[in-house]
Amino acid sequence: MRGKSAIITGAASGMGAEEARVFAAEGARVTIADVDDGAGERLAKEIGARFHHLDVTDAAGWEALVTSAENAYGTVDVLVNNAGIVVWGGVTDLTEVDLRRVLDVNTIGVFLGMRAVAPAMERAGGGSIINIGSTSGLVGGPKALGYSASKWAVRGMTKAAALDLAPKNIRVNAVHPGLIRTPMSGAAADRTSGTPPLGRIGTPAEVAAVVVHLASDDSGYTTGADHVVDGGRTAGWT
Repeated sequence: MRGKSAIITGAASGMGAEEARVFAAEGARVTIADVDDGAGERLAKEIGARFHHLDVTDAAGWEALVTSAENAYGTVDVLVNNAGIVVWGGVTDLTEVDLRRVLDVNTIGVFLGMRAVAPAMERAGGGSIINIGSTSGLVGGPKALGYSASKWAVRGMTKAAALDLAPKNIRVNAVHPGLIRTPMSGAAADRTSGTPPLGRIGTPAEVAAVVVHLASDDSGYTTGADHVVDGGRTAGWT
C-alpha cells in the first residue's frame, strides 16, 4: 500500500476508522471522509491522514473530495465505500421516508463515489474500489427491509461496475461483513440470537485485513467478487 492514495468514507468511527488505521500503517496516504468533523479530524491527526467533510449523498461534495485528494496526493488509487446507516423496520412498519434515507446513503452514496473516482483512477493508470456490503445483501433478515435492499443493490452494482471499469484497469469488489462489534452492527448483534459457527462476533480489524488486501496489488486479478467476513454465518445451519 505504500504510496497509494486512498479515500475511505464513514471513516470517523467503527470499521471505517480501523480501515484508515490499517491503511496508514501499511504506508497509504489516507483521506478520511465523514460527516462527523470532530471524530474525523481527531483520527486524521492520530494517524497522519487528511480529513474531508463529506455527505455521501451529495454529488458535488464527492467531486470536491476527489479533486482535493488528487491535488494533495497526485492520484486517487483506492476508494473504500464504507459509509452506511441502518433503520430497523419490516415491510409493514418501515416508512417510505426511512427507506429512501437508507437507500440514499447506502446505495446512491456508493454509486456517486464510484462515479466520482473513476476518472481520477483512469488518470492514475488504474485503481481499486471496495464497496462495503453486508451479509444482509446475501440473505434476508427480519425487520431490516431497507438495509437488506440497499446492500443487495450494492452487491449488484459492484459486479456491474467491475465489468464497466475493467478496461480501465479499475477493479471493483465487495466485502460483506456479518456480525462485527461496532456501534452500528453491535445493535444488530444484540437483536440476533446465537453466535456464528466460529462462536464469536467479529472485529473491525478482521474486516480491515480483507479490505487492505483488496486495495493492494496482491489482489490484482480479483474483481467483481464477493468477500464474506461473517464467521461462517451464511454457510448454513449449524
